[in-house]
This record gives sequence, C-alpha cells and structure tokens, in this order.
Amino acid sequence: MPLLPEEPQIHESAQGPRATPAAGRTAPTPRPVPGPRSTASPRPGNPAPVRPAPPKRAHAPAGQQPSPAAPEKNRSQPQVQLIPAPEGGALDAADEAVDLLLDSGRAPGDVLVLTTGEQHPWAAHELSFGEAGYWSQHDAGDDVFYVSADGIGRAATRPVIVVAVNGGDDDHAAGVLPAALAKAGALLIVCGDPQRINAALGAGV
Repeated sequence: MPLLPEEPQIHESAQGPRATPAAGRTAPTPRPVPGPRSTASPRPGNPAPVRPAPPKRAHAPAGQQPSPAAPEKNRSQPQVQLIPAPEGGALDAADEAVDLLLDSGRAPGDVLVLTTGEQHPWAAHELSFGEAGYWSQHDAGDDVFYVSADGIGRAATRPVIVVAVNGGDDDHAAGVLPAALAKAGALLIVCGDPQRINAALGAGV
C-alpha cells in the first residue's frame, strides 16, 4: 500500500501557549484588531465595519481538547487552570485559550476574557464607537466578550472566564482574580506568571 504523506497534527495543550501557530494563522505586524469569534452576522446597530471571518484553524485531535470541565452540578467551585506566560505574552496566551475552547465545542457566548493591564484590541476597537454599543454586545451574550478588569463588576457570570494578567501591580491582580473566580460558572483560566497568580488566588493552581 503506498505511503501517504501524513497531515500535520497540532497538539494543543492548555498548560501553555501553543508552540506552533495553528494552520492558516499568521502574526502580522501590527497586530490586527480581532473580530467576534462567532460566524454570526453583525449585530444590528453596531457601527463597526463588517469584519472578515477568522482564519480557519486546524482542530486538535480527539482526546487532546483543552480544559475539560467537570459538570457544574458536581462541583461547588469552578475548575481553575493556569497557563504560564510572561506578562507581555499573557494576552496572546489568552487568545490561544479562547481558540482552543471554541475548537473544543464551547459556545462563544460562554466565554468572557478579562485583562488586568492594556485593553484587548477588540475591546479598544469597540469602545471607540461608544460604551453603549460595546456593552450591548455583552448583554446580548452571543459572542466572546473582552473587558478590562476595571469593568468586572458590570460583567455578568459566564461559564468560562479567561484572565490575561498582562499588567497591573500585585494588589490589582489580588483583587481581580478572586472576583473572576466568583464570576466563572464552570472554569477559570488564568494566563500569566504562576507565582503572581498563586499568590493572588491564595492557593496553588
């Protein structure tokens, strides 16, 4: 039987950012503003221009999906998962975590992304059109939503919270992470320096 070329397999692990970017995904400079993660048509009233669909990604092989959460009814606390990353790479690690979650079957509306430092580019872009339209997308709850940690009080509980510890001092992180844990229905993923994260949560992750 003739040998067929083996298709590359992308092994994705929730224990750290992927070593190689997914197929079809590039890292241009400067970094483009990412659009919504779902393929739904733009929401009425959103003044932002229609964004191109995200590039197709290779899906992880079965059995290697990220962060499987136990059923919520069987736990009193959400699962906590740490993705080690330097402060400057925490936002990229959070984006990778979101991609893995969506590839594993999570609905976009299940995911909220918090940043402790600089705003995520998507949030900065949407806020340029005004807070009303920005928060209306949060309230619709049908897509991944990105918000600065300063807005965590206004954010609703979602099954999965992803936190990028991409700035701010230790006291700030110490306030944000417990609040994010309280907002997470099933899973909290934290991307950043493990020592800072463990200290902020008050326990090993």
